[in-house]
Amino acid sequence: MIGVIDTDGECAEWAFPAEPGAVRTARHAVRGTLHDWGLEAVGDVTVLLVSELVTNSLRYASGPIGVRLERRNPAADSLAAGPALLVEVSDPLPDPPRERVANHDDEGGRGLHLVAVTSQRWGTRHGKSGKTVWFELALPGE
Repeated sequence: MIGVIDTDGECAEWAFPAEPGAVRTARHAVRGTLHDWGLEAVGDVTVLLVSELVTNSLRYASGPIGVRLERRNPAADSLAAGPALLVEVSDPLPDPPRERVANHDDEGGRGLHLVAVTSQRWGTRHGKSGKTVWFELALPGE
């Protein structure tokens, strides 16, 4: 069961239990919100990257997983070069993820690399109870 924390205007936030179905549920929630916002153009890449980060959280953390989307307007955020979608995935594990180079036949290890090469910016930050991995995607045509 997901808990919708906030869906006010241009921000949506959910908490998912650390259970195997969380990845699928997060994908559906994110895709639905992007559809509602008219942002289907970034839907596939956003869902892919959220899937990777939620999977990482499931693999290493045991608590709830937070997912947050925010549609950013450059007039309101002087750091943004243009309209962007900020995506955050949080979990209670304090250790930041490490990007690594996966071998050709490795089944995992590519999630952070995908985030790094696909997003315009990304990073991690510590919170009061864990960490957040975030990435930002440019919104084309806005």
